[in-house]
Amino acid sequence: MAHDMTEAEWRAFVSEGTRTAKLAVTRRDGSPHVVPVWIVLDGDDVAFTTAADTIKGKAIRRDGRVSICVDDDRPPYAFVRIDGTARWNEDAAERLRLATAIGGRYMGPQRAEEFGRRNAVPGELLVRVTPERVVARSGVTD
Repeated sequence: MAHDMTEAEWRAFVSEGTRTAKLAVTRRDGSPHVVPVWIVLDGDDVAFTTAADTIKGKAIRRDGRVSICVDDDRPPYAFVRIDGTARWNEDAAERLRLATAIGGRYMGPQRAEEFGRRNAVPGELLVRVTPERVVARSGVTD
């Protein structure tokens, strides 16, 4: 039977394997924009990097409201939707630390440093989203 995940369950779900998150932001004209992003949980926050001059980078700096969805597309299906306000910083050391963690998650530990350096360059933003509302369901078709 479908059930709501506990905080511990949804945090484990979001962190499992290489599930790609989908980030939703609002364009300047009010239209939606959804893109995949690589994420890690860091404390209470969902963290990712993005170039400051991308649609998502510009949207986050203009209006920090975002929604993130991570799902399992295999039966019995599950998803976690996280709504929150994104904040960003350009601290080089922190950006490198988290870009390396993200690279390690998605590309493996042998390539973590390579992807960390690649995604921690000037012009990249470290984005943190503190969850304000979480909807997390597992066993959707049970």
